[in-house]
Amino acid sequence: MKLSIEKVFSFVSENTIKAMATKAEQFNALLENGQGKGNDFLGWVNLPSSITSENIAELKAAAEVLRSKCEIVVVIGIGGSYLGAKAVIDALSNSFDFLLRDRKNPIMLYAGQNIGEDYLYELQNTLKDRQFGIINISKSGTTTEPAIAFRILKNMLETQVGKEEAKQRIIAVTDKAKGALRTLANQEGYKTFIIPDDVGGRFSVLTPVGLLPIAVAGYDIETLVKGAVDMENSTSTSVKFDDNISAIYAATRNALYADGKKIEILVNYHPKLHYFGEWWKQLYGESEGKENKGIFPAAVDFTTDLHSMGQWIQEGERTIFETVISVEKPNNSVIIPNDSENLDGLNFLAGKSVDQVNKMAELGTQIAHVDGGVPNMKVTIEKIDEYNLGQMIYFFERACGISGYMLEVNPFDQPGVEAYKKNMFALLEKPGFEAETKAIKERL
Repeated sequence: MKLSIEKVFSFVSENTIKAMATKAEQFNALLENGQGKGNDFLGWVNLPSSITSENIAELKAAAEVLRSKCEIVVVIGIGGSYLGAKAVIDALSNSFDFLLRDRKNPIMLYAGQNIGEDYLYELQNTLKDRQFGIINISKSGTTTEPAIAFRILKNMLETQVGKEEAKQRIIAVTDKAKGALRTLANQEGYKTFIIPDDVGGRFSVLTPVGLLPIAVAGYDIETLVKGAVDMENSTSTSVKFDDNISAIYAATRNALYADGKKIEILVNYHPKLHYFGEWWKQLYGESEGKENKGIFPAAVDFTTDLHSMGQWIQEGERTIFETVISVEKPNNSVIIPNDSENLDGLNFLAGKSVDQVNKMAELGTQIAHVDGGVPNMKVTIEKIDEYNLGQMIYFFERACGISGYMLEVNPFDQPGVEAYKKNMFALLEKPGFEAETKAIKERL
């Protein structure tokens, strides 16, 4: 994996970025020695290298039980409890897998990431009389969105297959000792995996939160972890700034922020990476958006969004910069044929692969955007596979920790997330929120 920052030097100089090296190294050290803000949520820092072969084996064994019993597995969770798994699964899956008759892996569906009544109704209809299982991911078991989904789907599963069989098809990923889901799992005898106390949701993809669904979907979690381990080693404090791509990325984006670039757009040219962008948005948005600070994270799929967002990116307010994820090699090849009529005028492309055209679109867009006043960084991976995704996940996590400290915020809490919940509970007249309910009704 490589990081290129040369196309920001006409906006912020190389010397400006290098001047931030000492701070970047200092904050990287805080991640390792646990002396910084939010140090009770730093379990992700050395997480990849702490995963044992026994951990992997237990996850794969549990995954195989669901794979053997279920044609559909529903992952229930919200935010980091589902985004990391979906990002990896979507990236590795055949885009049309749900239509394939010779499909070898369960269909992975998701619930608890919204409160959409039509969504849940349609999901129930889809699961009716189908062999399905549930992975319920929640630290507390009381988060509103996933708790509603689990209550509905648990009842449906027990009705369809009976309570005893349902117990074999439900796996809980939750707290080791407390919370509603832990209590229920102990009472019912569900297979469980633990969400570590010191790993926040948005950093949890390399825990059972992400690894179990990825294994159920049929992908190689051992190789995914190996990629993350290698990146953990490549971005540790033993690696100097000039060779530490997470530190360089964190310093560069903070230098751009100080220069007035307030919005970062993560760009991919591979549609399989759409949900990787969604995972990245949560990672950086929830980590950095505090105390009226923070780079706003956005994501686009090119070339698709060049026909919608391209105009704004090219000529809109110059408060943006882009980080492009570039994939060197596609996993397949499609050659553009010659056409005797050539009515579309594309015979000049005959004999070229679709990826060759895509790569020139990528390069041409980058040149146009830089010329139009948009600084560009580029993250390059060899191909989309478990190893490269593992590297990229840890690279962005490590950089996020460093970058948050450079912004002088706590990257590992999310106090603002609770504001909407308090109002929602008050409006629903939840017991214990009587004062808030009265205050809101007076405002309305």
